[in-house]
Amino acid sequence: MSAINAFLLQHNLRIAQNPCISPDCCLDWPALRADLQAGRIAEYPKSRFATRAGEIVLVENAAGDCAWKLSAATAPLADGFASGGATYFPATWANLLTLKNLIQEYDPAATIFPTTAGQLGQRTLGVGARFTTLHWPAVEWAMSALELGVTANQNSIPRELVYDVDAMLSGRLDSVPFPFIGTNVPEGHQGQSVEGMSHGCVLSKLKTGFHHRRIAWSFNADHQPIGGKFDSREDALVSGCLLASYITFDLSPELALNQPAKLADIPVDVVTKTRARVAAAGLKLDEAAFNQLLATVWTPMQKMQRRDERYAAARAAAFTSDVGRRYLRELSIDELPGLTTPETTAIMLALCEVLGMPVNYVAPAFGFQKNMPYPDNAALRALIKRQWDVCVKFGVSIGFHSGSGKSAENYRVM
Repeated sequence: MSAINAFLLQHNLRIAQNPCISPDCCLDWPALRADLQAGRIAEYPKSRFATRAGEIVLVENAAGDCAWKLSAATAPLADGFASGGATYFPATWANLLTLKNLIQEYDPAATIFPTTAGQLGQRTLGVGARFTTLHWPAVEWAMSALELGVTANQNSIPRELVYDVDAMLSGRLDSVPFPFIGTNVPEGHQGQSVEGMSHGCVLSKLKTGFHHRRIAWSFNADHQPIGGKFDSREDALVSGCLLASYITFDLSPELALNQPAKLADIPVDVVTKTRARVAAAGLKLDEAAFNQLLATVWTPMQKMQRRDERYAAARAAAFTSDVGRRYLRELSIDELPGLTTPETTAIMLALCEVLGMPVNYVAPAFGFQKNMPYPDNAALRALIKRQWDVCVKFGVSIGFHSGSGKSAENYRVM
């Protein structure tokens, strides 16, 4: 038994009351097996889906522990238990990853897991899962009613979600800057793990039968910190966000160090290609201004490239289908002081292309504050237009971070 599961059971922190702390959605498999034999379980008939191994449905006991019921005697998952002509498997994180491969190999268009399909790479609405998982059925209902897929689970990691439950148990979680409130906040202050939320949002789609609507949805690992003190934790951040289909690369930790590179250290072909791409986008920068901006962002962009390669490698190792390995990219520079200039946006988008990691979204700083309307719609329109004139040349959409709590007029402008 994992350390986190033992801790949760010791303190009677069960999934039914405290969901998504552990990566597993079954803490006590022996007890769940006993409930299965005694008939003390609920079966979710709407959860039914097919794989090459047979049809599977989700079952759950009163404590919130879940299992996969396979109507066959085969054992495609681990720790199987035969009962009543079916085979049951605990809803562990490891079994979930195996199940993702089984589902997407059998049906690449399945919408049980988050993907990048449909219009998710061009337009979406990020629904933040703040402090609760109870909103998931409502989001699923809204997507079904509108026939519109959105980013149905979004969290900042490690700011809101625990990136490593073992680090939490051993008291090794740090604090992270939260510029919008002018201070630092504890890492993982929501108390749930990124794997647990990844697991829980999939099970929710099955319980409600949302997957039968065939509407693609995504999971955004928001504000993935790049550089600074997070260099030493890259592997854990990558591992925790394995099921995210949408990664936001937040360069502010490295940019905040204010350590520009030497122009001579930047490969000549990168400089040449970036300058040409910025010019093709219609921006005119004199040599000194271009060199200064390029030197400022070069090291953060290199670290973004390194992280991106690790995300791709982790998915290639874990998943067997192309659809299971794909993810969207967003470049976030919205948590730095001041407003983002179009020139900065252009250089960073050009570098993303030159370095082989084109992004789907970019989040410039517009001066938004959380849950506060923007006071001047004319000024907001002008700010957005300056950024959009750049983004459209790169085929990139704008990500409006801290977009909640704005006025109806603000939303019409956006």
